[in-house]
Amino acid sequence: MPKGGVNKSRRVKSRIAAVRPAAADRERARPAIEPVEPPRRPARSVAMRLAEEVNRLELELAAARSRMAALETRAEIDPLTDLVNRRGLERELKRALAYVKRYGTSAVLIYLDLDGFKSVNDRHGHAAGDAVLKAVAMVLTRQVRASDLVARLGGDEFVMLLWNLPEADAPAKARSLEAAVGRMTAPYGGATLSVGASAGSTMLLPLDTVASVLERADRAMYDRKTSRRAAAAVRSASAAG
Repeated sequence: MPKGGVNKSRRVKSRIAAVRPAAADRERARPAIEPVEPPRRPARSVAMRLAEEVNRLELELAAARSRMAALETRAEIDPLTDLVNRRGLERELKRALAYVKRYGTSAVLIYLDLDGFKSVNDRHGHAAGDAVLKAVAMVLTRQVRASDLVARLGGDEFVMLLWNLPEADAPAKARSLEAAVGRMTAPYGGATLSVGASAGSTMLLPLDTVASVLERADRAMYDRKTSRRAAAAVRSASAAG
């Protein structure tokens, strides 16, 4: 190769070598592009999480209390007649006695026992007896006001708590309840069932207890039942004579 050509080749290579470091420097000087992260959702605070947990627990507690209240209410209801049972009556009597003692309000307790109920069970069976008890419960409920209370103590015994009834009117009210039950009929299995009733009454007194007022009303009922039996015996003897 001629000398001039060699020199020209050397100059070209020299320029190429000079350009490469400059390009590398520019590449190094260019800022690196960092990956962009998506925006993060703000983390909930510990206090917010605790507040939500407390709210959830309060709702569960309220629901549990509601279920317990419903169970307690059902525990005071007679399942056959849907009347208040003995437990519910005793609770209401405690409240009534406290009210009478504080405010002097008049209240009467009427104790009613069915007559002839055993013969219904013996002749027609206990299902027939249940039908009679349901019918009696409906009759008694219709004979009192919404503010009064009708309860079934068990068996064929019922109790009515009547507010603002004067003592002089209590015996007449007891007689009207007897008459209402006596007029009642309960159809069952093709038969028409009926029973009688004896009812005794007593006033709630400020110094009464639940036991004392129930005992007094029960005694009045038995006195009335004895009187009715004696009167029936006299009528039967008169008819026979």
